[in-house]
Amino acid sequence: MSAPIGTGPGRALVAVYGLFALAAGARAAVQIATKFNEAPIAYALSAFAAAVYILLTVALARGARRVALVALGIELAGVLVIGTASLIDPAAFPQATVWSAYGKGYLFIPLVLPFVGLYWLLRRRSS
Repeated sequence: MSAPIGTGPGRALVAVYGLFALAAGARAAVQIATKFNEAPIAYALSAFAAAVYILLTVALARGARRVALVALGIELAGVLVIGTASLIDPAAFPQATVWSAYGKGYLFIPLVLPFVGLYWLLRRRSS
């Protein structure tokens, strides 16, 4: 039997994902509502990141390990692909997304967070 993933130190991970869901969601909502035409792809990607963070918050809190693993994979792929693309072709991203430059605008936490989440889930599986 595997250990619960949203308990103990896992609660801190839930809290961080919840905070990022709120921050990315609020940012995307304001950007989409006020200046969507300036950078629709960037703002839509920020909204997508917020949706992934919401899914991760709920999955981790409820102990939905498989959903969390899939969402962490999506998050990791997103931050690596968007981060790389934003550095290779900055003109394609006239405004930053949550994952631009590997989360530079968020102190690179979006780059580190999926690795921490994967470590936590895989560590808890073997407990």
